[in-house]
Amino acid sequence: MNLKDVIAERPGKTIYRDGGNTIKLMNPEYSAADVLNEALNLSIVHEVGFKVPALREVSKINDRWAIVMDFVEGKSMLELVRENPSMADRYLERFVDIQLDMHTHSARRLRHHTDKMQDKISHCGLDATVRYELHTRLNGMPRHNKLCHGDFTLGNVIITPEDEAYVIDWSHATQGNASADAARTYLRFKLAGHDDFAEKYLGAFCRKSDTARQYVQKWLSIVAASQLVKKVPEERDLLISWANVAEYS
Repeated sequence: MNLKDVIAERPGKTIYRDGGNTIKLMNPEYSAADVLNEALNLSIVHEVGFKVPALREVSKINDRWAIVMDFVEGKSMLELVRENPSMADRYLERFVDIQLDMHTHSARRLRHHTDKMQDKISHCGLDATVRYELHTRLNGMPRHNKLCHGDFTLGNVIITPEDEAYVIDWSHATQGNASADAARTYLRFKLAGHDDFAEKYLGAFCRKSDTARQYVQKWLSIVAASQLVKKVPEERDLLISWANVAEYS
């Protein structure tokens, strides 16, 4: 495999292009279970008919795990927004449309979002009283089985020269509630400091899906608590404040 053409670097991994393949090379601390789970998620989503890069193989390179998949020619929606800021609102509308199309699919072989969130809440580091409230709230939310990305951001949507959209990075994929997935996307925009874009996104998602804004907001304390598991120091204060809030207006 050719590891000369670096196309992206992300925490814990480096991504290369090798001809028609993309190679995602993990840092040594990645476990076999995590890598194989991501590869399995990608395969499941590909099989349900949603546009994602096809998995080619999972291997080891110099004692580091690698996931090899089809290379998708194009630019991320994040790149497109930065290059064409005057078209940001138009890109946002399409971004939401892609997410809503994803939610029309069902992938019952994926882990359920509720089960995953229960585990994360248990290990989020908040005190027992807050964790109890969050577990109780999560148990009271409708248990759906829609395909959810878990990290649906502009950087994870590739638009090809033929104007087709492919979604990448399925390590957090689950089946579950679409509004929980939307709450995660909203949270990611807020954590990145894009407050105006976050509000426009949530407005567009609720309008296009005919979902009450208050319903999506009920998920925010849950997804904020789950994000605490990553232990990013600069996110901690904001996430704790959100996780402790019982209701949002």
